Amino acid sequence: METSNEIFLNLNDNEWPLEYITHDRNIVRAIVFDEEGYLYFVRVERDDDFGRATLIETAGGGVEGEEDLHQAIKRELKEELGADIEVVCKLAVVSDYYNLIHRHNINNYFLCKAISFGSNALTKQELEDFHLSTLKLTYDEAVNEYKLRSSTKIGRLVANRELPILEKAKTIIDSIK
Repeated sequence: METSNEIFLNLNDNEWPLEYITHDRNIVRAIVFDEEGYLYFVRVERDDDFGRATLIETAGGGVEGEEDLHQAIKRELKEELGADIEVVCKLAVVSDYYNLIHRHNINNYFLCKAISFGSNALTKQELEDFHLSTLKLTYDEAVNEYKLRSSTKIGRLVANRELPILEKAKTIIDSIK
């Protein structure tokens, strides 16, 4: 794994009032790219406490049990994208908050190169509650999608967290082509 100058961001939730935080969630997320330079994300369609929204988001999720970050990112990308990947480098750690659900997130971002794609293994909740699907986009299309989806409160939280990471990933991808 190549080393990079990781980004460290601390973001507040300015969309909902902060009452209290009950828990931290350790999360892994990835900017996934292929040989042709396409990027892979998940589209999320939700209608829950955060409101009705369609979002673009990096694939990833919570670290489980005794997993290390590399085990977790490989598992999550296999589950959500059906992707076998190579971790290129760690991009960032982003601390952010979801005040509405009283949670502090510690997001560990990786840059990953797709080796192959197969079937995903989405959970019932991911399929029925969030209608997760895969997006294959160019960098410019991804930036435009994040901006488009920033019209909702949750969309703004996600875009604020992910656009700086996407920009850093693009710089690294361009340097290794």
